[in-house]
Amino acid sequence: MNRTSDPSDIAERLPMLRRRSLMMRATRAFFDGRGYLEVETPCAVSVPGEEVHLEVFATRRTMPDGGAEPLFLHTSPEFAMKRIVAATGLPIFQLARVWRNGEASALHAHEFTMLEWYRPGADLDALMDETETLVRTLLPPVVLRDGCEIAVDTPFERLTMAEAFHRYVGADVLGTMEDAQALARQAGCVLREGESWEDLFFRLLLERIEPVIGRERPTFLTHWPVSQAALARACPHDPRAALRFELYLGGIELANAFEELTDGTEQRRRFEADRARRQELYPQHPRWEMDEALLAALDTMPPTAGIAMGFDRLVMLATGAPRLANILWLG
Repeated sequence: MNRTSDPSDIAERLPMLRRRSLMMRATRAFFDGRGYLEVETPCAVSVPGEEVHLEVFATRRTMPDGGAEPLFLHTSPEFAMKRIVAATGLPIFQLARVWRNGEASALHAHEFTMLEWYRPGADLDALMDETETLVRTLLPPVVLRDGCEIAVDTPFERLTMAEAFHRYVGADVLGTMEDAQALARQAGCVLREGESWEDLFFRLLLERIEPVIGRERPTFLTHWPVSQAALARACPHDPRAALRFELYLGGIELANAFEELTDGTEQRRRFEADRARRQELYPQHPRWEMDEALLAALDTMPPTAGIAMGFDRLVMLATGAPRLANILWLG
């Protein structure tokens, strides 16, 4: 029997599960108080997302006439929520159940809760301000994680990716972009066989930066290389960087955010590049049609900042739970 399905285990974990419920109520109150509209979007969709390395859950929808079409459990409600913003111009949020196949660890689950919100008119700084306020609302003033006391009640650190690589790696990450040999030389490491610039970028990020940031206070890691822009706008002051941040707290990546790209033509180009890369790396994975409804909506979407936050990870930090399984009702 799965350990989180054992009734006695649920009883033992009930204080943490009650805290989870209270945090959900507080989250809804936070966004209600700021004029956000809570939305619900379909979980089974024809386009589950376009992230290169995510594996999806596939299913089929059967019609009354016997016909059928492939569907997928979404990896994020992002595409649907952007269409709503484009149609309404309203700030919206959702506590969504999402699915990512092949993911299971102390910090990962195949099915989990994503808190996602979009704020028209906001830029990256405004979104960081709002995110900081939300996290302070939901977490205690000091969080204990891996022997560290993280001060949530002090101003969060805001660190650009270029600053982080200079400080912790000794490399000019934007100046060496797409030159793996130069990045390896500056970082003082050996380039592995077949390792691309992107591979080395993530290796250095995982080995030298993520373990040390967000340990004394939460850290926003901002202005990612534009090749990692995904659905973000390029920085108008330095086109080598994207208007993207991730939030780290106690060794945990808690959130990923963008000033959203609102150019359907550019987004199509990026999706096509991601699809080619996914097909190269994972030829066994299923394929799907391009999300034409999203691409059409982007051209009418107002300037917007959006963020996806791992709600379960937030509950872990609030309760001191060592694993996601500890704060899930059933696994």
